[in-house]
Amino acid sequence: MVHTIFEGSFRKLRERAPHVHCITNYVTANDCANILLACGAYPVMADFSEEAEEITAGCDALVINLGTLNDNRLSAMIRAGKQANALRLPVLLDPVGVGASAYRLKAAFRLLEEIEFSVIRGNASEIQILYKGTGSSKGVDAVKEHSGTGNNQKEASKAAKGLAGRTGAVIVLTGETDILAEKERVFYLRNGHEAMCKIAGTGCMLSAVIGAFCAVFPEEPLRAAITGAAAMGIGGEIAYEKIMERNEGTASLKIHLMDSISNMEEEILKARVLLREEQKGY
Repeated sequence: MVHTIFEGSFRKLRERAPHVHCITNYVTANDCANILLACGAYPVMADFSEEAEEITAGCDALVINLGTLNDNRLSAMIRAGKQANALRLPVLLDPVGVGASAYRLKAAFRLLEEIEFSVIRGNASEIQILYKGTGSSKGVDAVKEHSGTGNNQKEASKAAKGLAGRTGAVIVLTGETDILAEKERVFYLRNGHEAMCKIAGTGCMLSAVIGAFCAVFPEEPLRAAITGAAAMGIGGEIAYEKIMERNEGTASLKIHLMDSISNMEEEILKARVLLREEQKGY
């Protein structure tokens, strides 16, 4: 089963070399562009609303990130999203810090109302807020999320499955254990390292990578999400091993993460992935 998910994934991505339009935040735009190049895609980082439809029409997937939101970006997101839907291009939403302000929460629900998303990727608190329709968070930076065991995992799974059912999107809830859910299926992924939380924007980079795989597998968003999440998690593990070997720090961790993604192959995914599917009645 695992081998089927990953079969030909990076080969197809690098052969197709899709263009991914990212309307993302200025904190991590450069990192998202570089991680897309590393995995074999081409980034397009345009956020002016007047060119949103035209730019999106020339791309293969759209990634919308709420990190540094304003009225112009919101307008660009809506226009680009509607164009992508009209052209049947996959669209991914990264609701960064959705509970940090009323404006941000209202914007997220407007996007969910007006755009059909293939994938929604967020941390546990972000997905819980979208599922429940209310809530708050302290900011938009990555934090360590405990969704790995016991009641935390059950609550996180409930939110992911509920939001998948409501939106029709594949939900990627990242944390100690990543939860990947669609209406009928849920997977748990335990790759990655907590040191990745020391780098700003690893979640944003993950969203971009999943967007690239969505461009290659537009009819299989769950496959795209699992492949992107596994690649980033395993890439983070390899990067952490490198800095431990060389007594390096977090700046080097980001460099090794980029290197790991640029060198990633299906065989590495198959050998290292920690993935299981939820059984019915669990």
